[in-house]
Amino acid sequence: MTATLHIVGSGPAGLAAAHAAVMAGAQVCLIDDHRAAGGQVWRGGPGTWNAPAADALWATLQDHPDFIHVRDTRVIGAADARTLLLESDAGGTRVPFERLLLCTGARERFVPFPGWTLPGVTGAGGLQALIKGGLPVRGRKVVVAGSGPLLLASATTALAAGAQVVAIVEHQPRAALARFGLGLALRHHDKLRQAARLFARLRPIPYLTDALVIEATGDATLRTIVVETARGRTAYDCDLLAAAFGLLPKTELGQAFGCAVERGALRVDERQQTTVPHIWAAGECTGVGGVDQALAQGRVAALHALGLAPSGADLRALRRAQDFAALLARHFAPRPAWRALCQPDTIVCRCEDVTAAELAPWRDWREAKLATRVGMGPCQGSTCAAACEQLFGWAPPAARIPILPARAATLASIE
Repeated sequence: MTATLHIVGSGPAGLAAAHAAVMAGAQVCLIDDHRAAGGQVWRGGPGTWNAPAADALWATLQDHPDFIHVRDTRVIGAADARTLLLESDAGGTRVPFERLLLCTGARERFVPFPGWTLPGVTGAGGLQALIKGGLPVRGRKVVVAGSGPLLLASATTALAAGAQVVAIVEHQPRAALARFGLGLALRHHDKLRQAARLFARLRPIPYLTDALVIEATGDATLRTIVVETARGRTAYDCDLLAAAFGLLPKTELGQAFGCAVERGALRVDERQQTTVPHIWAAGECTGVGGVDQALAQGRVAALHALGLAPSGADLRALRRAQDFAALLARHFAPRPAWRALCQPDTIVCRCEDVTAAELAPWRDWREAKLATRVGMGPCQGSTCAAACEQLFGWAPPAARIPILPARAATLASIE
């Protein structure tokens, strides 16, 4: 009997896992809430990617008889230990599975600061997604701020689309960046070359280090930001601010099945198996590490899920990608200074306009939710819970079903 592997998420980890599984003779059902495969990294779908790795994976999968791609369908929870709850335009359904691989990715971390809710302020990945989705930015003034390599990628995307990138504001000090660069030079020459190419494209743009965006101002939309460095404060006129404070693994579906979470990510062993025996995980949901780690983890997870041994090349690729991920984590960790950006009157829960002052008196998320409307808006706390963890040290709330907002009719239709 042919083995079947269900995969949730069609980003790099999901596509690599699906490819490995079908090549090993398994049937694959890939479920994703987007219309086209690729996830956030390879956004836009086949035919729009500028990524040979993505094209190669999809060329094998698209017409393979053992590959089913379930599109525009959200996984909203677990019906039981071996059944997914799904929602699509057609309604709700249950999908039983033998073995499940979670490739649910990550979301952007948002740190509240004065003006962060103004129209025109996005995440760095969010700006990339908007531009790829057709947002016109030609001639508009853009500032990219935050921490990590995503700043360079976001600035390059904006520049290529015709935007005027006014400044790149890196929160980490120059010494930390130098140590990161040394780590690349010693062990990751390909990554160093990539960084050098990006810097070459962005050479004319001011690159500020040990700098923080402390305020965004405007009337109906963003007009100005204020950047603080050791030399003082400088105001920049801009139409768009892309703020990168890092990524947060999306663990809710794993939690719904009882998978353990460790340091904010799904806990996996060397086989990418979670603490639930018939569930594996790969990619950013197991810890943020970039495309190469997602690809390697996806292959290793799929093969182990099918009871097969990964090749030596697969394991070497995984170790190398994990080393790079550790390098990123060491040199681009969240800074304590981020907490000070939030002022008492700064909105923390943007869905319900709950300020930091309203949340400060409470001891934890549960108390605050009983006393205010924090976490009760459309995002169900996916943004503000992480902000409260950073600002107040509160443990994030446990995942509840449905893990995403769902229609009442969907829930009623699932028996």
